[in-house]
Amino acid sequence: MINYPEISPIAIEIGPLQVRWYGLMYLGGFLIAWLGLRMRSKNPGSPISPSMVDDLLFLIALGVIIGGRLGYIIFYSFNSVFSDPLVIFRVWEGGMSFHGGLIGVAVAMIFFAKKINKPIFSISDFVSPWVPPGLGLGRIGNFINGELWGSPTSADAIWAVSVRGVPRHPSQIYEAFLEGIVLFIILWHFSSKPRPLGVITGAFLFFYGLFRVIVEFVRLPDLHLNPQAGGYIAFGWVTMGQLLSLPMIISGVILCLLAYKQKK
Repeated sequence: MINYPEISPIAIEIGPLQVRWYGLMYLGGFLIAWLGLRMRSKNPGSPISPSMVDDLLFLIALGVIIGGRLGYIIFYSFNSVFSDPLVIFRVWEGGMSFHGGLIGVAVAMIFFAKKINKPIFSISDFVSPWVPPGLGLGRIGNFINGELWGSPTSADAIWAVSVRGVPRHPSQIYEAFLEGIVLFIILWHFSSKPRPLGVITGAFLFFYGLFRVIVEFVRLPDLHLNPQAGGYIAFGWVTMGQLLSLPMIISGVILCLLAYKQKK
C-alpha cells in the first residue's frame, strides 16, 4: 500500500500569484493537442491546414472551459446558482465536468466546421485522437489535488493508496491510464488507416463512456447529489458519471454502425 503524499495543489507561488498543478495539467493537455493536431494537419487528406489549427484549438479551449464549468453547475451543483449566481464564474474554486466540456467542444467544432464548410465528423475525427493525453493529465491533476478518490479497499491490495489512514482505490490513476493511455492507443490505431467518416468519433465516444462507467464502480460518487443514498442516484450503485456516460456508449455504437453502413 502506498501512502498518499498530500501534495500541495499549488505548483508555483510568487507573491499573490499562484499557479496550480491542475491548471498546468490543462495547459499541458492543450500543448500536446496543438502539437498533435499540427502534425496531423500535414498529412494528405487532412480536413484543415496547419495554419487553421490555432483557430480550431482556441475554440476547443473555450468549449472545454465554458462547457466544463456550466456542465458542472448544471449536472452537479445546480441549486448553488439560486443562492449565489456568481459561483458560475469562480472557476478557481474547482468544479469542472468532462461531459459539459464535451458538449462545449462539440459546439465549438460544429461552429468551426460550418465556418470552413467541412462535415462536422471530418473535424471531430481529426481532433479525437489527441483528446486522451489531456484527459490523462487532467486525472493526474485530480490525484495531485487529492480529489475524486475511489472507495475503500483492502490494505493488502498492491493498488491501494492510503488516504489519511484509509486504503482507497486510486480511481484518478485508473482513469488516467484508461482515458489517457489506453484510449489514445485505440484511437491512434483507428486513425492510422482510412475509416468511414464518423468512426473515429464513434470509437472515442464508446470507449471513453465504457471506461468511465467501469471506473465509476470503484469511484466515490458526489455525496451532495443524494446524501441519503451515499451520493448514488439510483439502485444504490448508479452514479451521475455513469448516467452521463451511457448516452456516449449508445451514440458511439450507433455512429460506428451508421458510418460503416453508409460506406457499404
